[in-house]
Amino acid sequence: MESNSFALPATPKQIAYARALAFRNQTLLPWDVQQDMRSLSAWIEAQARLKPVSEFDRRPTSKQVAFAEKLARIKRRAVPDECFRDKGLMSKWIDGNK
Repeated sequence: MESNSFALPATPKQIAYARALAFRNQTLLPWDVQQDMRSLSAWIEAQARLKPVSEFDRRPTSKQVAFAEKLARIKRRAVPDECFRDKGLMSKWIDGNK
């Protein structure tokens, strides 16, 4: 018995839903995944389980802010404004000013 595997194309509804999930999770939808119904279905299942990225997830925690302000007082310098908008930048600033 021969095992011919034919790739069925993804439906427009699948692609639209996958794009919405990619936007919600702020990730890329790979081109090769869009070409096959089964691989797109698996990608959709994995992305649907993820928690959406919100604006507040990127902000530094109150403990980070308090520690950064304490370091700033000790070092007599100000914490840059952009650090209050991004958790990663705040972490880098804290590491550089310990």
